[in-house]
Amino acid sequence: MDEIPDLAISPEKVAAILLKARQFDVKDVVTDPDSASNGSDDAMLSVLEDHASDPARTELSAMIRGLNVDEQVDLVALAWLGRGDGDIGDWQEIRSEADRAHNRRTAQYLMGIPLLSDYLEDALSQFGHSAEEFERPL
Repeated sequence: MDEIPDLAISPEKVAAILLKARQFDVKDVVTDPDSASNGSDDAMLSVLEDHASDPARTELSAMIRGLNVDEQVDLVALAWLGRGDGDIGDWQEIRSEADRAHNRRTAQYLMGIPLLSDYLEDALSQFGHSAEEFERPL
């Protein structure tokens, strides 16, 4: 394929979602559901656990749910592309399948993919971008 396909979602949005997904991906299962109310009492372990009220989970879900349908379809297709379900030459087929599979649980589905941030990063690179080009310096 000589030409890179157009995306309905901007590379900046993909980069923002993948950076938030990295924060979410590092979370571990909840090991102490009755943890102390003070973070220092439980050695800050709860910060690394995937609690339902976790800010990274909430923010990532809100970012995905805030996308329009075409952007959500592209995001799912990018995750599939990055996980190796085809290459950029198969983009139209991958995107068509993502469109057929689209439903109201896109955020839940994507957040259930263990290596989401890695897949999005790989797909973004196939479109000639990297997450680093969109990171803001402190």
